[in-house]
Amino acid sequence: MFVANNYTNSEYMKRDDQILPLRLQNEANRDKMIRNAKDKDRALARTGNTDVPIPTNGEGDPEDDDAGAGDGIEQSKIIIIHPGSQNLRIGLASDALPKSIPMVIACKYHTTESKEYEPRPKRQKLDTTPEQMFGEEFAKKYTKMSNDLKVDMRANKRKVLPNSKELAANYNRRAEPEKIPEHNDPLRIEWTDISKDDPNDASSFFAGMEALRIPDDSNPQYKMFRPIQQGWFHENDYHSRDHMAGDIESIIEHALRKELGLTSSAEWEQFSCVLVIPDLYEKRYVEAMLEMFLKNFEFKQVCFVQESLAASFGAGYTNACIVDVGAQKTSIACVEDGMVIEDSRINLKIGGYDVTETFIKMLLFDHFPYADINLQRRYDFLLAEELKINFCTLNQDIGVQTLNFHLRAPNQPTRKYQFKTYDEVILAPMGFYDPSVFDNSDKLVGRRSLIDRSYNAYDVDMPDDPTSAAQMAILTSIKPSLATTAIGMNGNGSINGNPEVSTPSKEKPNPMNFLSRMETETNGNSRVTSAAASPAPEGANTPVPSVPFVFGANGTNGGSPGPSGSSFHFGNGSHNGGTPAPPAGMFVDQLARTQKDLAIERDSVLPIAPLDTAIITSITHAAKNAEKKIDEKKVRDFIGGIMLIGGGANIPEFSYFLEQRLKIKRPDLAEKVLVGTNPREMDNQVVVWKGASVYGKLMTHESWVGQLEYERLGSRVLHHKVLWNYSGFA
Repeated sequence: MFVANNYTNSEYMKRDDQILPLRLQNEANRDKMIRNAKDKDRALARTGNTDVPIPTNGEGDPEDDDAGAGDGIEQSKIIIIHPGSQNLRIGLASDALPKSIPMVIACKYHTTESKEYEPRPKRQKLDTTPEQMFGEEFAKKYTKMSNDLKVDMRANKRKVLPNSKELAANYNRRAEPEKIPEHNDPLRIEWTDISKDDPNDASSFFAGMEALRIPDDSNPQYKMFRPIQQGWFHENDYHSRDHMAGDIESIIEHALRKELGLTSSAEWEQFSCVLVIPDLYEKRYVEAMLEMFLKNFEFKQVCFVQESLAASFGAGYTNACIVDVGAQKTSIACVEDGMVIEDSRINLKIGGYDVTETFIKMLLFDHFPYADINLQRRYDFLLAEELKINFCTLNQDIGVQTLNFHLRAPNQPTRKYQFKTYDEVILAPMGFYDPSVFDNSDKLVGRRSLIDRSYNAYDVDMPDDPTSAAQMAILTSIKPSLATTAIGMNGNGSINGNPEVSTPSKEKPNPMNFLSRMETETNGNSRVTSAAASPAPEGANTPVPSVPFVFGANGTNGGSPGPSGSSFHFGNGSHNGGTPAPPAGMFVDQLARTQKDLAIERDSVLPIAPLDTAIITSITHAAKNAEKKIDEKKVRDFIGGIMLIGGGANIPEFSYFLEQRLKIKRPDLAEKVLVGTNPREMDNQVVVWKGASVYGKLMTHESWVGQLEYERLGSRVLHHKVLWNYSGFA
């Protein structure tokens, strides 16, 4: 006879005591309660009084009875790590501000990056005039942007001098550098001394600013590796996954030893770690970092926090639309009551570096005197960043300005250049609202070459990386065939065993789709359409299609791909060109593609969009209720609580310019639109890190992953530990 089990099938894995992470957490809370009770008894026995003393923390404040897993962790024993594409921010929770170091590593190599790769900005022609150097398309685009700016300035009653660009270009043609001896340069740079490095030790490296200041003509030669780019693993720069993971580990280890003073690896096991991850993360990235921190660094425990949630902690907001403009990506997400709204998350692959590169490109177009500048060279990259920080603005009160900079190169005298600028200083950051001016040609090169996407443990053909309706709307506006429902998915992209549609459908035109028009112009049409806005209709009861859509220039539905349950299919063309699309009206079989096919097609599309359009799209999806109708009150709340952070947003007048663009997009809500920075007068670049520090010091969250849990369950423990829905088991 079979012995009856204590748990019926209906109770299996539905009780807390059957799940290891929850059982360990409950045991820890129970042990803490017992420990506190014993402490009270001992205190009562010592005093002999019937009054039980109130337990206090280290600062003398009453102890919180609801303290959870974080209780007992000293702030000086919590490390906060925020990796980025350009910089790594790291520090202890007890620190006021983090240490910021470049996210770069230099290793001995047979050549340097400036010799291995073509110069940036990319020159299409070298033996021609600066106006023709970058090709006809860029020349037309730049000229049109310049003319549109003049029209806008006149409309705003601003003075526009005739022949301003010609005056600046003529001055730059004649400009000659002034040489300054090194001993007369008070701001000379101390270049990295590589003589202390053993030339026979192939494993030695330099990281951070030390790497950026290695002379390009050093002997032996060093090559720079950047393991994270555009917020992704930089697979194109590596030949193996282990090499890439090893570089990330080496950079963080360098920061622990050099910046935090934790020179002995034996003491790392006493530290807990909070890692900031993107809102739209990749599960392979999260799991790789979890393994690295618990197995390689052997930290005591690790927890994860999303960027937008950390930003809301850092600024002290409970409800806000967080716009984080980074170096190579811009993330947008709405936070409500301390949680990121999943369908509002957007990740655009544009950022401050694109402004830097485009600014240099425009300067060269106008006869910049230092014509040999190459952002692949280390000292030129540092110079270009300095020029952007010092001169770029979004204030329309511009004119012909005489500026100067110092070129400091290793083993050369300092050269002082004088040059003139006109509208380049404002047109480069305006690329956030017309991303086709940026060079997006190689941002997807090497993608998925080393690390595949994550798949469901129980269905190897079911991708389970997180997605959002807002991000799908951006991708669908670029490539409408992504709106096609796949086998086992409904119109919203969610898993559903019964497809709603079983018949082919006909493609419908999408005339109001601004992003698609921008894409068409980028890929060969010289005519550029203005993104003029029109008033948005009143009312919140506009029918909402079940497939992803993007909101157009007037804040309303910018052209639905089709009615509920219908879909259409273009070819396999990607955002950067590819196979030409079939003629409009071609019939396709919707059930011919699986979810894996759709995931592959999504990965072939680079998510870029005008910043104001992306914000409206994010807010609109965040404001949808359970019936998929738009709650206008939520729209007003989010559009009146936009918080702008990130180093890329440090350009003067950035927030004011964005606010004006949003008012044009939504004139019906013009009085409600408010774009602000964090209220605590903190540097925009460290708000996320500071919020993660606050989160790590909280004693009420139970998202710490310890060594025992990871040893038993591996990355599956994340399903029970993170604060958000970590869809499925890894």
